[in-house]
Amino acid sequence: MAANDPTPGDLAGPFDRSMSVRVLAPGLFLLALAIMLFTFRDGLVNMVAFWESPEYSHGYLIPFISLYLLAVRLELLDSVKPSASWAGVAVVLCGLAGFFLGELSALYVIVQYAFVLTVWGLVITQVGGRGLRVLWPALIFLLFMVPLPRFIQWNLSNDLQLISSQLGTSFLRLAGIPVFLQGNVIDLGNYKLQVVEACAGLRYLFPLMAFALLCAVMFRGAVWQRVLLFFSSLPIAIVMNSFRIAVTGVLVNSYGTSAAEGFLHYFEGWVIFTLCLALLFMEMWALARFSGRSLDEVFDLDLPGRTALPGLTVLLSPNRPLLAAVLLLVLAALGSFAIANRVEQVPARTPLTAFPLKLGEWRGTEGEVPRDQLEELKLTDYIMASYARPGLDQSVELYVAYYASQRKGASIHSPKACLPGGGWVIDEFSQVRVDGAGPETPAGDALEVNRSLISLGPQRMLVYYWFEQRGRHITNEYLAKWYIFQDSLLMNRTDGALVRVITVLPEGSDVEAADQRLQEFIRVAAPRLDYHIPGIAPVGAASAAID
Repeated sequence: MAANDPTPGDLAGPFDRSMSVRVLAPGLFLLALAIMLFTFRDGLVNMVAFWESPEYSHGYLIPFISLYLLAVRLELLDSVKPSASWAGVAVVLCGLAGFFLGELSALYVIVQYAFVLTVWGLVITQVGGRGLRVLWPALIFLLFMVPLPRFIQWNLSNDLQLISSQLGTSFLRLAGIPVFLQGNVIDLGNYKLQVVEACAGLRYLFPLMAFALLCAVMFRGAVWQRVLLFFSSLPIAIVMNSFRIAVTGVLVNSYGTSAAEGFLHYFEGWVIFTLCLALLFMEMWALARFSGRSLDEVFDLDLPGRTALPGLTVLLSPNRPLLAAVLLLVLAALGSFAIANRVEQVPARTPLTAFPLKLGEWRGTEGEVPRDQLEELKLTDYIMASYARPGLDQSVELYVAYYASQRKGASIHSPKACLPGGGWVIDEFSQVRVDGAGPETPAGDALEVNRSLISLGPQRMLVYYWFEQRGRHITNEYLAKWYIFQDSLLMNRTDGALVRVITVLPEGSDVEAADQRLQEFIRVAAPRLDYHIPGIAPVGAASAAID
């Protein structure tokens, strides 16, 4: 044995790639993965639940495609001479810190991204930075299995709905069909097409972006061609979704609503996605021709062979960084038991069913939220009531949605994101101060609320709303999410509510009178909400606990 050769016991040194993989090596690596799956179990279960939705149904395929990319790229490892790296242990440590941060907060998405980061760290411990430059496509691809945060998805969905509605309307007009667009509602005269969340195109966009990344990795072309191939998935998904909406409108105009309903049900699935894939392959063909080559020359689905075995040996070989990472994972797994037994605190409160229907001169009539909407909202308690006052022609509708916990997939739906989905157009949006409605402070007792003037054709409504978050009155939905994160860590609470008041504006009515009507009602109603929406509970105050 030469003086510079590593001894069999030197686990941090280079590996003898001619040796067969020892039994301990794959066992140790697989043990690390098993501990990870156990530690991150709650976040992973939540992630798999999202895969049941059409937008993320491709999630089941992502781990297998990542394994395929990993196997293919292993053939290139030997050429870069990878080595074990302690930097991977640092990445694993960051991933585990993200796990505890996500578990202690209300955001499962942090746990899910922390899982991906920990997988990255585990691989880096084995191959180092040089190996990472080879295996990065397989690691990056894992990001597509993590769902977007719900509030980001809602906002993105609403934006895509508006774009799809506008493009679909343009296609219909090019076809010579008279059409009128009201928000997300396409009026064909005898039928109205509602471009709802299912028509936003997200169910095509996310899987198409994942497939486009796979194509970009397998495409043997210039870097700019690969980048173009990936990012083109966004306009392809939007245009094809708008085309589907337009074809539905043509069928309605020609054959009636029954033909359109059957077509819409069938065409919204694999047919439209297959057409998106066809456009993607046409783009690859065009890029290949631009480079003077055929598609077969630039796109080849390699299959891993025996040449991948040396790289697999490197990936599975034991070393000190891997042992350190396994030790960290064991400690995190033990710590997960303590977090699992942590009970979220929810202060005692009076149910909203007891909210008074008599507020000064205002008299209310209680209403109900449809059952299908309640299943989507996942709220804990709510009140919906219409209040009127003598001498006023128009009533005021109060809606309060309370959530005892916003941890497990339940969260407040912002009206700014939801209203456009119903076809309403936001004509004005601002914040106003309602004097005499807020808590008494040195600066006064004003309550700042969001003010939105919305319309749907000739109908108009004025909407005021704000978020009640553990003693805070908030108008910014992103700030509300931040306080959920902060208070979950520091107070072990995520309860909160949305408060919304609406009044109808008949044609020709005065908007200033509607503002005055809503503000007068808020001055009476807002103080009563303190009994039903907990603020910052004083020390010793009664509270409840939920699992």
